[in-house]
Amino acid sequence: MTLMKKIAGAAVTLALTAGVAVAEPAIIYDLGGKYDKSFNEAAFHGAERWAKETGKKYRELEMQSEAQREQALRRLAESGANPVVMTGFAFGDVLNKVAPDYPDTKFAIIDMVVNQPNVESIVFTEEQGSYLVGMMAAMASKTGTVGFVGGMDIPLIRKFACGYVQGVKAVNPDAKVIQNMTGTTPAAWNDPVKGGELAKAQISQGADVIYAAAGGTGIGVLQAAADANILSIGVDSNQNYLHPGQVLTSMTKRVDNAVYAAFSAGPNLEPGVKVMDLKAGGVAPAMDDNNAKLVTPEMKKAVDEATKKIEDGEIKVHDYMTDNSCPVK
Repeated sequence: MTLMKKIAGAAVTLALTAGVAVAEPAIIYDLGGKYDKSFNEAAFHGAERWAKETGKKYRELEMQSEAQREQALRRLAESGANPVVMTGFAFGDVLNKVAPDYPDTKFAIIDMVVNQPNVESIVFTEEQGSYLVGMMAAMASKTGTVGFVGGMDIPLIRKFACGYVQGVKAVNPDAKVIQNMTGTTPAAWNDPVKGGELAKAQISQGADVIYAAAGGTGIGVLQAAADANILSIGVDSNQNYLHPGQVLTSMTKRVDNAVYAAFSAGPNLEPGVKVMDLKAGGVAPAMDDNNAKLVTPEMKKAVDEATKKIEDGEIKVHDYMTDNSCPVK
């Protein structure tokens, strides 16, 4: 019986061969799917890079509902997959429950810390990358008003927003930053229509650069900005190509590198917390041919100088997750 049949009622996509258990790595994508052009897709590219370079296979599963998390994790562990990598904070509670039952299986979770002896917790300094794109937004804005559209209203996304506001204010203390969250449930990650509506509302209030940190919902934000002939900022994956010449930059979060490294480590994955910060190349504004004409020499110089100061500790970007507050609004 295949794994898909074993997960009763689960409408999932799974690359798993029935039969003898083998120590292949596996990845479970969060809600929104692996082709969300953002967070999950970055993870998918990391898995694909590993497969291409090694010639080996991996297993993958796309979540369709919250109810699937625990059973999916258990079935993958029982099938011999090792390590099992999952994208997203929402797996945290389930993994904390499941991991102790499979001490010989290594797990890796992105965007959440799970303190178990067989779990690697991978976290990013989103506030640092968001600070840099915030600087760029302020320098590109002609109205002095910029926007932020987040996905699910959780501390992690507030972390993006807070870093962004700090970067904007570092360039222009008088700038106005309009902030909206898409929703309070996981559906907020995959609602491009709502994302577009929020972007249009911000544009009507004068925003001429809008940063989307909302997974698949952000696609609607970028589209609305392009339709209004204003600039947008993508997230997680490099989204500059979606609207060449109209996406100022993308705050890339190297989820692909995290997945690639976990797959490469295999059963030898080291438990503990792994921080992927600016200095480690975990986050950075995306620069390529699609936004080359938008990024001025002054903008690039300012970003390069701020990058060095952040890496050296001269600039300390406040992390919203430390106390669920932001020093600037």
